[in-house]
Amino acid sequence: MLRGHRFQNNGNDRRSFIKFLSAAPLFVTIGSRSLASTVAATTRRFASAHVYTRLGVRPFINARGTWTYLSGSLELPEVRQAVEDASQHFVDMFELQRAVGKRLAELSGAESGMVTSGSAGAMAVATAACIAGSDPNNIWQLPDTTGLKHEVVMLGGRSAFDNAIRLAGGKLVLAHGVEDMQSAINAQTAMVYTTWRDDRLVQALKITRKAEVPMLLDDAAGIPPFENLTRYAKMGVDLYCFSGGKGLRGPQCSGILLGRKYLIDAALANSNPWEGAVCRAMKVGKEEIIGILAAIEYWSHADLGALNKEWRSRVERIEKLVQTVPGVTTSIEIPEEGNSYPTLTVMWDEKRFGMKVAECDQRLREGDPRIEVLTNSNPSLVPVVREGDDPKRKQEAPPNQLQIVSMTLRVGEDLTVGNRLRQILANARKQSV
Repeated sequence: MLRGHRFQNNGNDRRSFIKFLSAAPLFVTIGSRSLASTVAATTRRFASAHVYTRLGVRPFINARGTWTYLSGSLELPEVRQAVEDASQHFVDMFELQRAVGKRLAELSGAESGMVTSGSAGAMAVATAACIAGSDPNNIWQLPDTTGLKHEVVMLGGRSAFDNAIRLAGGKLVLAHGVEDMQSAINAQTAMVYTTWRDDRLVQALKITRKAEVPMLLDDAAGIPPFENLTRYAKMGVDLYCFSGGKGLRGPQCSGILLGRKYLIDAALANSNPWEGAVCRAMKVGKEEIIGILAAIEYWSHADLGALNKEWRSRVERIEKLVQTVPGVTTSIEIPEEGNSYPTLTVMWDEKRFGMKVAECDQRLREGDPRIEVLTNSNPSLVPVVREGDDPKRKQEAPPNQLQIVSMTLRVGEDLTVGNRLRQILANARKQSV
């Protein structure tokens, strides 16, 4: 028994030593002058953060991803330049939306498009378009829907963002599966909303076409890949939208709505700059409009394979560092449902380490620099929100885990994140022994 125990320890020690050797070059880099350029770049970034720090707001290393409450993503250099150029001139906003809509159609294959105030803004103007159309009397009447078709079938159940539909006058009707659609659609149905992007979408489209009811597909985090911009047009989806401030890396308060021309025309008639339109408050400026167009044009020729390789190398470096802590296991995957970037999952026995995922998350956040990672917490969710609302489905909280999203990390930050996380885990393990 004793021999077996000693052999097991020797085996563990040997594996730990091999992992340490694998990470050795990273430790050398962390402690050497070869980091000088990275340190200088980081110093410059944090110097520019004075606009925030003077207010007591702490910028951070973003390893959590493109969450709106964490200010989305950083604009592409091409976007920043386009925004700066756009800010230097006056333009007619009606002309600008029409011209950009034409360009969006060329890029996507959709009949038309428009720039919105994020995906939620797209949801609102799409709803207004499907309820009021382009009739000035109906537009002025919203959100009062008396005498108008105003029911919106929520295919898949409720969403935390469906207030964007309700504020434009939409009345929600829940349909949890394709089999529920037939009974959910009636003479008062103005639109069907869904986030489905798999085979169920094709089945649902057959039903909405037969019923002559437009469908809005919300794929907020769907770009990259760029192919999704053209995919839904080819499928014949009536309306579909993306966020500009997530993977697109356009202006944070921007989005795009694409689809059939008569519906896009109606959406434009129900939004800014029309005075009296229900969605005028969801204003986008010339800077957001030009900025998101620049982002889309960038992704139309970007090499996603090369980017994924670069992103993966970042989380691989973090993985090597944290694997030097005995008892820590890792995996790297690209999620299929949105935010599809190489993502590192770091696992340990919480009881054995004497530290829960939430504790580790908090320590990373409280350190200097502040680091945000992905866990199952959502500080921006209204506590009573329950998505789906299917009474037949039991609500179970997913197991908490710590993940690191590669896309929002900048050059050199991977070593900072990996080393800090390694130190926290190593200290926890040491104290629990």
